Amino acid sequence: MNDRIVFFATNNIHKFNEARVILSKYNIAMIMLRLKKNELQSESLKDIAYSIAIELFKKYNIPILVEDSGLFIDSLNGFPGPYTAYVYKTIGNYGILKLMKNVKNRTAFFKSSIAFCYSDENEPKLFEGTVKGKITYKKISDNSLYGFGFDPIFEPEGNSKLFSEMSIPEKNLLSHRALAFLKFIKWYLEKNGNNKNL
Repeated sequence: MNDRIVFFATNNIHKFNEARVILSKYNIAMIMLRLKKNELQSESLKDIAYSIAIELFKKYNIPILVEDSGLFIDSLNGFPGPYTAYVYKTIGNYGILKLMKNVKNRTAFFKSSIAFCYSDENEPKLFEGTVKGKITYKKISDNSLYGFGFDPIFEPEGNSKLFSEMSIPEKNLLSHRALAFLKFIKWYLEKNGNNKNL
């Protein structure tokens, strides 16, 4: 029986599934917790994840993992950045493509920041991952089986597929979230070993 468990505070089932697949390879179980949390307004993904992790740990008194991610578009001065989720809900993929109509510089990057809070005596541990790429000129079909958010308009560097054209295992080979979670896993296994609690 698996005795290594991570509690992931998120309302995004897509994020959870991507993370769960990665952790399962290292015999770490993940439980999704849909918890109410205050959304900090900040220009820093790291600060947002850090603050929410502390807030939830104090409120529920369990080791908690929080992840925040964003799409940063160079020609839009890093927009939407930390406001990615809100921008996706309000203008979506087509809104971003409209903002970038006739823009030649399509370079962008996705960034993921993870904060893991497990003790009153320790600061949350932070882990980050970044993947460079570019924004496409058009959105692929809404019938894509994979991806979420801005995945249908993001092509990672060195790859001919968009994120939304990749299966979870394919995306996890190079995504920002996968890179951040792999850093977390390395630390977690070194710190935690086979013990249930840190």
